[in-house]
Amino acid sequence: MNIYIAHSKDFDFKKELYEPIKKSSLSEDNLFIFPHEREDGFFDSKKFIKDDCDLIIAETSYPSTGLGIELGWANIYNIPIVCFYKKGSKISKSLQVVTDYFFEYSTEDDLIEKINNFLETKF
Repeated sequence: MNIYIAHSKDFDFKKELYEPIKKSSLSEDNLFIFPHEREDGFFDSKKFIKDDCDLIIAETSYPSTGLGIELGWANIYNIPIVCFYKKGSKISKSLQVVTDYFFEYSTEDDLIEKINNFLETKF
């Protein structure tokens, strides 16, 4: 499955989001796209979402215009979206327009476990 990881750039996403996913068993069975992995590269997220994406996993703890745009594209192209957010975060109610899947997590291990459970039950 091709899974796009959408997120704000307002936190240490490489350490807090990319690394835990890469180190987990989730990476064995799925291709995760980490759009901001390289500092110098441009990733055409709109093209990927339209042509190759099976699922969007969105870390929504931090509001972001770019994240909202990507989720809008996914919604238009009928790509399923699941939103994860850190315990205690206040997430935008407008996200309910694009998905019914919301999960709160408290640790990196909890995040991985919840992503895994979602994938096992929904895909």
